[in-house]
Amino acid sequence: MTDRSQGETALVHLSERLTNSAAFGTLFREGMDLVEETAAYLDGPGRTEAKALDRSVSLTYATESMRLTTRLMQLASWLLLHRAVKEGEMTLIQANREKTKVKLSAADPGSDEMLEKLPSQLQDLIARSMALQTKVRRLDTTIHAPVTERAAIGNPLVPQLNRLKAAFER
Repeated sequence: MTDRSQGETALVHLSERLTNSAAFGTLFREGMDLVEETAAYLDGPGRTEAKALDRSVSLTYATESMRLTTRLMQLASWLLLHRAVKEGEMTLIQANREKTKVKLSAADPGSDEMLEKLPSQLQDLIARSMALQTKVRRLDTTIHAPVTERAAIGNPLVPQLNRLKAAFER
């Protein structure tokens, strides 16, 4: 009996362990590297490229660079929040409450027609940020999925064993 009750309390939820995974570490590095690369581009070559654009494309450049930085800041916030979980600085429950301030759907890019007029490096950064956003959304859904009722019953075999006992006791 003691082993069963210890097994039930020691139930491990995969979602709580995902922030300690190698996949999360890779995603974190990818995200932070993209933030740094984007900042360097927008402060350097991007600024020069923006000055050479036509007026209408220049407006698109400004709009898309703001959307890009907004998207990346939201993604970086999510990544840093979950790194805090990994480091033991907060619990997953606390992170779940705090993540409501992070908008993972913020700042989707404009039309493909407009994006094609932008410098190729900016287009690449936008595409990579969207791919990162997709990965983070997928991981967010997995990590913060509601705990199923199966977890609440402890050992999933107990109901079946009880049915077998009841059938043979007759």
